[in-house]
Amino acid sequence: MVMSIQAIRGMNDLLPQDTSVWQQIETVLRSVVGSYGYSEVRMPVLEKTALFCRAIGEVTDVVEKEMYTFEDRSGDMLSLRPEGTAGCVRACLEHNLIYNQEQRLWYMGPMFRHERPQKGRYRQFHQLGCEVFGLEGPDVDAELIIMTAQIWKTLGIEKEVTLQLNTLGSKEERASYKKELVAFLEKNFDSLDEDSKRRTHTNPLRVLDSKDPGVIELLKKAPSLSSHFGEKTLNHFNELKALLDAAGVAYEINDRLVRGLDYYNYTVFEWVTTALGSQGTVCGGGRYDGLVEELGGTPTPAVGFGLGLERLILLLTTLDKVQAKAIADVYVIGQGSDIQKHLSLTASYLRSKLDGVRVMMHCGGGNFKKQFKKADRVGARVAVVLGDEEIAKNQVTLKDMTDKDAQQMTVALEESIELIGRIINK
Repeated sequence: MVMSIQAIRGMNDLLPQDTSVWQQIETVLRSVVGSYGYSEVRMPVLEKTALFCRAIGEVTDVVEKEMYTFEDRSGDMLSLRPEGTAGCVRACLEHNLIYNQEQRLWYMGPMFRHERPQKGRYRQFHQLGCEVFGLEGPDVDAELIIMTAQIWKTLGIEKEVTLQLNTLGSKEERASYKKELVAFLEKNFDSLDEDSKRRTHTNPLRVLDSKDPGVIELLKKAPSLSSHFGEKTLNHFNELKALLDAAGVAYEINDRLVRGLDYYNYTVFEWVTTALGSQGTVCGGGRYDGLVEELGGTPTPAVGFGLGLERLILLLTTLDKVQAKAIADVYVIGQGSDIQKHLSLTASYLRSKLDGVRVMMHCGGGNFKKQFKKADRVGARVAVVLGDEEIAKNQVTLKDMTDKDAQQMTVALEESIELIGRIINK
């Protein structure tokens, strides 16, 4: 017996009922980011491993434990992209897009991390990413956050997500703080969980993001990063808050928010929800002014965010804010001599006249009862019926599938266009 081959754990198929929902959300995302003047860029899913080690940080969980990395036949070490920012910066440098010029870019596609799969968190997942290069002021930080707020409003979930905001200051300020933080963690080393112990000497800021209750309680006594901030950091953060206040975007200051990647500085933010249990972060980002230089470019200010599509769609479906669409709007059926040719011609005519309307032609024969059942099964709002009499007179009979009491109407084919549109849009 031949064993069946199944999908890799954590890498899921999206079936027709799924893709209908995904397409609706993707359309909203493209529309919103496009309305802000952002341009799409598409990068490969496979990059040289060194790109992520340099950009994300070799002692981050992503690089240490989560990347899909392998040696190809040429001996190069390659990795499936675990996030989009590093690849976007690489593309901009390779094609000279950001030297002495501003860029506002977006991308959407799959990312890969070898994590324990759970609802809303998979090994192949999808993100919308937006990245801005060449602007250093808090105004563009605010624009990105306001743009995400517009996405929530468009999707009808603005009351279900909360903005958490923080600043990490400059590289020098963080370095000064790290010494103080490490001294505190070493003093209380026995009270730390294993992850925090490991991070104390590799990535101590990540300890601030611990989910361990004991560590959270201990950190209430930890030194504050904000005590190391200078005038530039404080002015940038205060101006950002003022811009968000003026735009009516509410936020909570979370001084333990550090994000999981090494390249962040100054502004960091996350949009979180309580509707999904432990998988509460829907979108996150911040400023990464040193990354372009780290990857070989000239110093370039930059800021961006990543929005998880699986997490967003899980939130929308949990809140019943989106449903799968019907497969077709109009279903063309019929019986009679040479009927398949006439069904095909009629369906083609309707598609040419009804812009954006999905017209499906019945195939496979069968009586009218069977064909009407098929029309109902694909969710059609209108059935267009052909018989020998309709064909002879260049007419069609229309059945409103949304109203069981509605009478069928026989009209000229040309006149059916307006009537079909009226039924679909009622």
